[in-house]
Amino acid sequence: MTLTRRQWLFCATASSLASGESAWCQADPKAGNTPSPVDEVWFDPQRQRKIPLRVRWPSESWTMPTGGRPVVLFSHGLGGTVAGGELWGQAWSAAGCVVLHLQHPGSDLLAVRRQARDFGDRGGLRQAAGPEQLLARLQDVTFVLDELARRHAASAGRWAEVRPQGVGMSGHSFGAHTTLGMAGQRYPGHPGFNEPRLAAFIAFSPTLPAQGDAVQAFARLTRPVLCLTGSRDDDVIGNGATPDRRMGVFAALPAGQKAQLVLENADHMTFAGQSGAAVEILPRHTASRALQPQHHAFVAALTTDWWRAHLMNDAQALQRLAQPTGLSQGDRWQMG
Repeated sequence: MTLTRRQWLFCATASSLASGESAWCQADPKAGNTPSPVDEVWFDPQRQRKIPLRVRWPSESWTMPTGGRPVVLFSHGLGGTVAGGELWGQAWSAAGCVVLHLQHPGSDLLAVRRQARDFGDRGGLRQAAGPEQLLARLQDVTFVLDELARRHAASAGRWAEVRPQGVGMSGHSFGAHTTLGMAGQRYPGHPGFNEPRLAAFIAFSPTLPAQGDAVQAFARLTRPVLCLTGSRDDDVIGNGATPDRRMGVFAALPAGQKAQLVLENADHMTFAGQSGAAVEILPRHTASRALQPQHHAFVAALTTDWWRAHLMNDAQALQRLAQPTGLSQGDRWQMG
């Protein structure tokens, strides 16, 4: 039997986990298969704005944690959809999290198709990634948190099971900007957001602020933040986001509950959480493509442990984070 690339990736991920790289899938042997994702559209009446979401529920066989099921939000990169972060969402929901993939009108695929000839049109891409779109994204996250709390309070179906406080926030590229913005990043001329309902963060392919002092901009980011990037995580839209500037986010964050993974030969699309044609929209290095299944398996396991440690108080996950197994030559892991 010939496996498709996606099937092979799934098998590679399962194999690496079974071999002991991480134990997130073994945390509850009673957990069954996770349900199929559900696509919804939530309407923000204040802004007259529709927010598409893809919701991944964990298996109902998971024991209900004290305080409710933990929730994780994922914000796609520029030109993305609710399919962004698919592989990460699958791993996180399999570990017991309710995962919400947000789609941001104005900086999603439809918007990019309107403003750019293709993903090589940097000028068009920058137009779709301006400050007004970042603000709209931040407001999208606030609205989703409000709606999450409303549905929970109304005991609307399985939403009664969720924990509307202590939520995890994550995103890739422009979604990483969104993530750090919700964590408390300040901007020139704007105080930024500092959402108290968010407890921990994962920024895939973040970058330093284009203007101002990064240490000052990140001064309020004292909650747990995990940054992930790679040695080939290059500029995409012409804003100077080099691998060094992406790695510089970790150094600029306040000391304490922060961590960074740098994968050798991983490129920008390694961290999008997708495979197949979805990650071939940008030119890629042969080494990045070849290592993608290995990188995906490791990132899925590591980020799941991050959520388990910081959203579920899992002491074993925290121990694994202190010294992750499965790092390859050239990979770097930092905490502190």
